[in-house]
Amino acid sequence: MTHHHHHHGLTSASGGDRRLIIAIGINVLLTVAQIIGGVFSGSLALIADAIHNLSDAAALAIALIARRIARVPADDDHTFGHGRAELIAAVFNLSWLIFIGFFLIVEAIKRLIDPQPVEGWTVVIVAGVALAVDLWTVFLTYRMAQSSMNIRAAFIHNMSDALASLGVIIGGVLILTFDWHFVDAIVTLAIAGYILAHAGIEIPKAIHILMQGVPKDLDVDIVTDDLKQVEGVINIRHVHIWHIDEHLRSFEGHILVADPGDMESVKLALRKRLADDFDITHSTLEFEFETSGQTA
Repeated sequence: MTHHHHHHGLTSASGGDRRLIIAIGINVLLTVAQIIGGVFSGSLALIADAIHNLSDAAALAIALIARRIARVPADDDHTFGHGRAELIAAVFNLSWLIFIGFFLIVEAIKRLIDPQPVEGWTVVIVAGVALAVDLWTVFLTYRMAQSSMNIRAAFIHNMSDALASLGVIIGGVLILTFDWHFVDAIVTLAIAGYILAHAGIEIPKAIHILMQGVPKDLDVDIVTDDLKQVEGVINIRHVHIWHIDEHLRSFEGHILVADPGDMESVKLALRKRLADDFDITHSTLEFEFETSGQTA
């Protein structure tokens, strides 16, 4: 079985790891600056953004660790390899995002009920720095996020932070211009809404794979009917299709053929069709023969 799927669309392993390490470092530095700015300005939105930003650094660290675990070769205890480590990390990071989203909603409602003074210029300046760092982090992780649910979960953390920083800047300007201190809480609610929306979209995908669900772009009946077109195949039953990890798909089925002598040619044809038509590169085929009722 091949494991080239771990590198689809990614930069080299070392290059990708280096990008993540840089992103972690700049996010930690930004978090410190935001907390200091939030405390001095009295901005809940800025402190909320700092907490979220710290979670970005942690999310990136978790993604990095999972990425390295996923590259560990298969062994006697993990015969399919360790690729699902990245899915576990994705579910953890997305669950954390959901918790943060609800926490921010509660804090924003409290602030709406009891508005606090906010120093607009401090908010705008610190959030401007945050936006620059957030965009840098988004740039560092964008390519890897296209083909890795693990990195995409961390990317969502950072993308939502970039938009949150933009929202904080807008809120700060409105506070300076119109003295609308309630905007701080409104911006916090918007940040929370964005976080919950994206986490809610991504987490079912990761859970579906961990639950050995059929790949979303496949239909078992369509795959089965397609394979039945292979010459020598009479019927296919007991079909199972699932994700071994995010990229590697597996097929298992009982293949009924008329002539035992066709088994090898049918096997090659089925595996080629599975790979070419459905991107399934791992298969377990059990053959049954119509003439004697035997299996092989």
